[in-house]
Amino acid sequence: MLDVQNVDLKYGQSQILFDVSVTAQVGEITAIMGNNGVGKTSLLKAISGRHPTAGGQAAINDAPIAITSPYQAARAGIAYVPQGREIFPMLTVLENLETGFACLPKADHHIPDFIFDLFPVLSDMRTRRGGDLSGGQQQQLAIARALITRPKVLLLDEPTEGIQPNVIQQIGDALETLRDQGDMAIVLVEQNADFAYRIADSFAVMEQGRVKRTATKADYSKDDLMADLAL
Repeated sequence: MLDVQNVDLKYGQSQILFDVSVTAQVGEITAIMGNNGVGKTSLLKAISGRHPTAGGQAAINDAPIAITSPYQAARAGIAYVPQGREIFPMLTVLENLETGFACLPKADHHIPDFIFDLFPVLSDMRTRRGGDLSGGQQQQLAIARALITRPKVLLLDEPTEGIQPNVIQQIGDALETLRDQGDMAIVLVEQNADFAYRIADSFAVMEQGRVKRTATKADYSKDDLMADLAL
């Protein structure tokens, strides 16, 4: 389980997050929802060590972790798929995947077979440069690269943005497969409410840098979600 408590975050003199607490269970997908500018991406950056927090604590499976850099976050078991993917365009698919080895012991410097089972297109294109892939293929590559690190927590920021519908379906299927394996907690920031509600097990809705509602899917209808996002 990922447990983030009382996180504050500032950019210069501007405070972006106010006392934010979120939990994400292993074997579940937790969707962080809210309109543009409410702090969803900033929260993922804080959890992944990309931006230092002004306060708060984090723990994985009840073990406190100090996250002050992306490398420390990766070593703690947190993998981050950023908005915009950030793949290396001049490296091949295989070389992009191998960059995930950086936080792993040498014995784990291999690509597990399940990566290509989840995303068969990457196997077919392993010698192609990342910049030559379509947007949807690059998104699959970014997720696969994160999985190379064998994460306990997988953070995804807007994985469906600018992606064609058939690839959105493939990405959703892959995330559901990962969830059902029960090895990690998945945290999803998403503007596509239909996609998020389809695959998520629980929700945290943000407004102006704060979490205003948390709910499980059993207690939270799609109409409830749409009403929260309309405010």
